[in-house]
Amino acid sequence: MAKTGYRFNPETLSYDKIHITFKAKLWSWLIKLFSSLSLALVIFLGVSAVIDSPKEKALKREKEEILAQYHILNNELERLDEVLKNLETRDDNIYRVIFESEPIDASIRRAGSGGINKYESLKNMDNAELIINTSKKLDELAKAIYIQSKSYDEIETLAKNKIEMLASIPTILPVSLKNKKTRFSSSFGYRIHPIYKTVKLHAGMDFSGAVGTPIYATGNGKIVYAEIHQGYGKCVLIDHGFNYQTLYAHMSAYNVKAGQKVKRGDIIGYMGNTGMSTGPHLHYEVKKNGLPVNPINYYFNDLTADEYDQLVTEANNNGQTMD
Repeated sequence: MAKTGYRFNPETLSYDKIHITFKAKLWSWLIKLFSSLSLALVIFLGVSAVIDSPKEKALKREKEEILAQYHILNNELERLDEVLKNLETRDDNIYRVIFESEPIDASIRRAGSGGINKYESLKNMDNAELIINTSKKLDELAKAIYIQSKSYDEIETLAKNKIEMLASIPTILPVSLKNKKTRFSSSFGYRIHPIYKTVKLHAGMDFSGAVGTPIYATGNGKIVYAEIHQGYGKCVLIDHGFNYQTLYAHMSAYNVKAGQKVKRGDIIGYMGNTGMSTGPHLHYEVKKNGLPVNPINYYFNDLTADEYDQLVTEANNNGQTMD
């Protein structure tokens, strides 16, 4: 049975009686229900967009923490990079200079690692730029640390060789000048030969003294020979390594033999007057790369500055040799 209702008629300014069917009531109710549900859905979506769920809040918090850790890591990588650059500078400008080694080229120290597609898989991630830059910094730093580590291994080897070289270079006098009978008598350079009376290169230094005066190895090395050579008489040749050799001539006797290893300061023989000589003395030569060099440049291990200056003065004023 239809329900009776009233509707206002604006033309007649009165209420007209109408009959509302069940179907119309049902449609009206359904429309109201749909409108209410739609409004509720809109409100829910709006609230959801503004207010996060607990899970979403946890994910956001985790993401923020990860980003913060990336920023901290970036700052730490930059600090470590500065420390490493300082070590590289000291390595190139101090350690390698001391040990006479070429610096490592910057292109080798700071070479990249991996191919151009190494970071391809990171491009689709959130905050991809930050993650890729951090990964590149980490890879570059790891490569630079590896290069620096290898450099220090090389420096360690050079240092060990340097210690051995410093012990081997002839840096002391071959005789002791504390004995008043022993003195410097002739310098390196072109001099009048005492026998031939012509100007010739005197390839060493002479020290006069008594027969039997001890002669010392001026650096660590190995005896090449201890034998008689024409002109030099009884003589000893020491190979010190590092392209250095020393020759000791006109000896009266040997205290070493070929193949024997000696240390700086060991007695290798005794002063004499053998070979082409005008009196008891030691003729001493230093050879670098097979060529004679002035021995006076190597007496820096057992002379004071004043003693060395006096020896240089005597060498410059001396023009006669004894062999």
